[in-house]
Amino acid sequence: MMKSLILCFLNLLIIFNINIFASENDKSFQEQSMLSVLYVQTSAEFEANNIQTYNFAKDILDSALSDNSWTAVLEQKSNYADKPPAIIIDVDETVLDNSKFQGRTIISGLSYPNGWIEWVSEANATPVAGVKDFLEYTDKKGIKIFYLTNRLESLRDATQKNLIKLNLPFDTKEKILLMREDPDVRDKTSRRELIAEKYRVLLLIGDQLTDFVSTDEAYVFHKERKKVAKKYDQMWGKKWFMITNPTYGRWEYSLYDQFPESEEEAIKYRKEVLKR
Repeated sequence: MMKSLILCFLNLLIIFNINIFASENDKSFQEQSMLSVLYVQTSAEFEANNIQTYNFAKDILDSALSDNSWTAVLEQKSNYADKPPAIIIDVDETVLDNSKFQGRTIISGLSYPNGWIEWVSEANATPVAGVKDFLEYTDKKGIKIFYLTNRLESLRDATQKNLIKLNLPFDTKEKILLMREDPDVRDKTSRRELIAEKYRVLLLIGDQLTDFVSTDEAYVFHKERKKVAKKYDQMWGKKWFMITNPTYGRWEYSLYDQFPESEEEAIKYRKEVLKR
């Protein structure tokens, strides 16, 4: 019962993106992510890994396109062989690189959602390495591209502006940008189902487990989360492609058996999880 209550609390924190440690005076919580953000912004290895992932995904497309029994979504059960092809791709840290926003949170000491609307409204996020070439190749193959994001519906115009500004394929004649309409619901399952009703989905690409499976399956402690990754070992690198995101995500919340009351307590939990 206690673990269930803790999980509910953690989920609420994630849903509303609450950081109880954020402070303009004490910036230690945000500063602990500095190396991971610098890794994203400066590392040739991170850049190469993203290019490698998108190159692999591009190589798979032809096989997926020619095999009408091929589908990448768990929600697509039957009667899809003759449907037109599509891919589903996440937006943040999969298409758009928001590491500059993460840098701002480190300098200010204030985490998401502080400053997020302002950042999105600027429409200045840059593309993740490799994504533009992959999406252009996908578009030339006549494959519909669906951008599936948990950005709120109120940010639709700014998000679309950023994608078009980067000259990424974007079909304005169809609703191919699927936002989060309910602030309390982060699960993407129903939106994947909506796409699967009309299209045969060839690939899923994202940076979080929830870009591939339901929140019910993904919102568990870290040991169980690794079991989820192993459960779908035949999907990764074939139908599912994961972009590594070391800067934020459900993975951190999964470290805590109970939510820490201070940054010091959070560090204590992290050290206990460390293998040595």
